[in-house]
Amino acid sequence: MVADARTDIAPGNLLLRDGRLAAVIDFGTCGVGDPACDLAIAWTVLTGASREAFRARLDVDPGTWGRGRSWALWKAPIMYAGSLPGNDAVAVEARRVIDEILNEYAASR
Repeated sequence: MVADARTDIAPGNLLLRDGRLAAVIDFGTCGVGDPACDLAIAWTVLTGASREAFRARLDVDPGTWGRGRSWALWKAPIMYAGSLPGNDAVAVEARRVIDEILNEYAASR
């Protein structure tokens, strides 16, 4: 499968073989019609300066960026709850995403 603009580039959708990207999977039409769903990668994969570079490169309007943040915030608690008990690494990563989203939102106010 070749990733395109509609592909959900979330960590769980990236398949590796021998430490290299081998495929990207996606679960289809969950966010059809809203390009902001593709921005969730900014919080689920990127941090700090890399997130800002991503945003600057895309040049998206504040409303679309905010909806992208909302998509990531929708997904992170699901990942967090699904990881408990027993998968501490997933829980820690989901908590990181939630914290970064809340901190960014607070700073934007």
